[in-house]
Amino acid sequence: MRTALWLMLYRALKEQAVVGSEQFVYWDPTDPKQCLSPDIFVWTGAPDHDFQSWKVWERGAPHLAVEIISDHDADNRVWTRKLAAYQRSGIRELVRFDPPNAECPLRLWDRVQGDLVEREISQHALERSDALGLYWLVEPSSEFGSMLRPCRDAAGRERLLTDEEALQIEAEGRRIEAEARCAAEARVRELEAELARRGG
Repeated sequence: MRTALWLMLYRALKEQAVVGSEQFVYWDPTDPKQCLSPDIFVWTGAPDHDFQSWKVWERGAPHLAVEIISDHDADNRVWTRKLAAYQRSGIRELVRFDPPNAECPLRLWDRVQGDLVEREISQHALERSDALGLYWLVEPSSEFGSMLRPCRDAAGRERLLTDEEALQIEAEGRRIEAEARCAAEARVRELEAELARRGG
């Protein structure tokens, strides 16, 4: 799921944002133990490029971090420690996605006057990522149960795709176009044969 989400964001944002995945984010130059490894993070303002780790004092805090909850993270004590670390890191927007939690799989925090403040989640609308200008859709997934997918629109119709998904859609479009062309050509041949019979 992490890889799929990274692929979607990288494909859509690589020209205007750095998209990292499971790379260390350091925020205290005096203590290298003070770091996080978000499943996904995004820093907007420059094209994507290779890097080993992210040092906040050199590059600035990422604009967005996404945590996909695993069995380890599900423990409240672990999440409380991680949330406190995100608070200190300066990250501006935090997304917590917990696929098995059917009632509340998505939680979001925004940085407000220096603090990460949890947002009230709507039950009827997609949540907007102010950092990305996208919307978060929780959708069913045969592979994962549920999946977090970014969308360009609030209705969730313009979903971001991985390269593989885009290729599948293009291949399906070509197949439909080829079938339509074959059907049209067959119909032309039928009409030509009918005209030939009438003329003969």
